[in-house]
Amino acid sequence: MLVFRYGRALAAGVALVLVSSPPAAAQDSSTAEQTIDVMNTLFGKHPGKRANHAKGVVAEGSFTPSADAARISKASLFAGPAVPVTIRFSDATGVPTIPDGSANANPHGMALKFRLSDGSDMDVVLNALAFFPVATGEDFRDLLKAVSESGPDAKKPTALERFVATHPAAATAGATAKTPSSLARQTYHGVNAFIFVDKDGKRQPFRFRVVPVEGQEILPDEEAAKREPNYLMDEIGPRVAKKPAKFRVLAQLAEAGDPTNDATKPWPESRKTVDLGTLSVSKVVADSAEAEKALLFMPNALTDGIEVSDDPLIDARVQAYAVSFSRRAQ
Repeated sequence: MLVFRYGRALAAGVALVLVSSPPAAAQDSSTAEQTIDVMNTLFGKHPGKRANHAKGVVAEGSFTPSADAARISKASLFAGPAVPVTIRFSDATGVPTIPDGSANANPHGMALKFRLSDGSDMDVVLNALAFFPVATGEDFRDLLKAVSESGPDAKKPTALERFVATHPAAATAGATAKTPSSLARQTYHGVNAFIFVDKDGKRQPFRFRVVPVEGQEILPDEEAAKREPNYLMDEIGPRVAKKPAKFRVLAQLAEAGDPTNDATKPWPESRKTVDLGTLSVSKVVADSAEAEKALLFMPNALTDGIEVSDDPLIDARVQAYAVSFSRRAQ
């Protein structure tokens, strides 16, 4: 079905110089409402569930910072011993019963809530896309609308074909996310840029990347489609009960000229990465379905030493997540 073929990659979930830059202008709040409305049209309304990445599982673990992390940021996250982390893994789309091995379940997501020593939280929201299909919240809304208007009987060129003609990343982003053998064997990307600030005030744009210590393991499409509908969600609990799943939390550092305001443009793989520490996933919570109802992960929920960049998608995601949360709480 056309909607879900594009929905898997397009509904995921969220400055050009290395100097301090003002945050991007806030998105009109009506855009977030419209975005969630279109998601509900594409995926249906499912009471109590997220508008996107509706199917998921909640786990607990810890993060142990590296020595290098403290040198690049003054954030308390990197200054002390290990901190507790709440993790939510998820499938794409707003369909809570989507089969885990479906191509439409890509990109799979990982959301992290670090429980800091001062009692506050810091959130990081990632998915398996190496870059995002569009650069702004308005374009994301328009992309979803184009998908919703481009069924099999739509007149050619369809609304989606017209959109992709002027937004080339919308046609290529989805190919960067494939189905893993386990949620513990997927690489998760932070498509948005953020800013490290060190103890001397030096600012460094970066993007998060979370890489499994055991390595990424991707299934061929035909094999993934044959797996049990809940194989990813069912597998992660027993796996981490036997042995914690470990991930390296990395920061890819921007260089002069690398765009920080456009999530459709990945930085070259030659850019330096810093190992920030180790994420260890140790158990799935006893009642994941109940636990996830209260969870809200916000990309701008940061701590001193990490700041938002001028990427407009950060604010767009924050507003859309808030709308989705308010509706599922009703």
